[in-house]
Amino acid sequence: MLKTRIRREVANAERIAARLAAIEASVVALANEDLLDLADIFAGDKETPLWTIAAAEMQKRNIRL
Repeated sequence: MLKTRIRREVANAERIAARLAAIEASVVALANEDLLDLADIFAGDKETPLWTIAAAEMQKRNIRL
């Protein structure tokens, strides 16, 4: 029973990691204008994971809102 739960949790963690990598790859693939639009949508009072990813990519490209 414990091994089954551990395998299930590992599989779930792998799916989550793959999904996050796909989201990050999608943000990286955006054109500058689209990246700025995404950052503008998620810019708010508190930081969100999508804002953090977009902000990091904007910093790499040396662009600002």
